[in-house]
Amino acid sequence: MVEVTITYLEMDARPSYPRPHQPIGSAAALLHAEKPPTWWFLDLYRAVGVQYQWTDRFDDSEEELRAFVQDPDIALYTLIRHGWPAGFFMLDQRKKGVCDLAYLGLVPEMVGKGYGKFLLQEAIHTGWDGEGVEKMTVNTCTLDHPRALALYQSAGFAPVRQVHETHD
Repeated sequence: MVEVTITYLEMDARPSYPRPHQPIGSAAALLHAEKPPTWWFLDLYRAVGVQYQWTDRFDDSEEELRAFVQDPDIALYTLIRHGWPAGFFMLDQRKKGVCDLAYLGLVPEMVGKGYGKFLLQEAIHTGWDGEGVEKMTVNTCTLDHPRALALYQSAGFAPVRQVHETHD
């Protein structure tokens, strides 16, 4: 058993900073998946989240997972660099006026190369581009990357509450 603190954050206005430029180095592409198969999502989820104990989605049935990843109000974007997936983010706009940054992360080989900030800022701008978005939300926990909370705050998210849980 491990104690986990979950921090919920919100952003109530589009940030003033411009869309980000990619870090210097090899070019990367950010691709929006259309009706992604569940295996694509699970492979990204596993690659990014294995070291942070992301396991919840593995308990979903195939039907539940398909309904989630192929929902027209959920968007999956994959960062491709060197021809392979370097990270991804998912935006969830199922709640009117709210865009939730449901998932965001990099594969271990990309951590520390400047792509985290780029991916987050791109996700934020993409989220605010959504129709009728009045605020963005995200949550992170003490199992995530140690710099995740500070990164979200530096991008303009503000903590609104914390929850303490025990996880197995």
